[in-house]
Amino acid sequence: MFKGLGGLGDMAGMMKKAQEMQGKMAQLQEDMHNIMVEGSSGAGLVTATCTAKGELKTLNIDPSIFNGDDKEVVEDLILAAIKDAQSKASERAQAEMAKLTEGMGLPADMKLPF
Repeated sequence: MFKGLGGLGDMAGMMKKAQEMQGKMAQLQEDMHNIMVEGSSGAGLVTATCTAKGELKTLNIDPSIFNGDDKEVVEDLILAAIKDAQSKASERAQAEMAKLTEGMGLPADMKLPF
């Protein structure tokens, strides 16, 4: 009569794993604010540092690129450095997520909300 209740143990285990993953996801979200990546352009004349969440933290511009009529070049270098840093931030976030999902026995390429 209670034959179908055997699956409840499996459900409880799944719920426990889901709660563990939720906790690990929350910790990873917090850690992403502390993981820094750096992007650059112009052979290192402009560097940008972002968190793994993509938040720009610092921008370093070599003073040698400030020559009167080169405003557009400087702007392009700044944008390129920021985009490079944000791209690396995204890659790092995906790598960290892959570690988490792999540790939980999920496929490494599984896309979770982030």
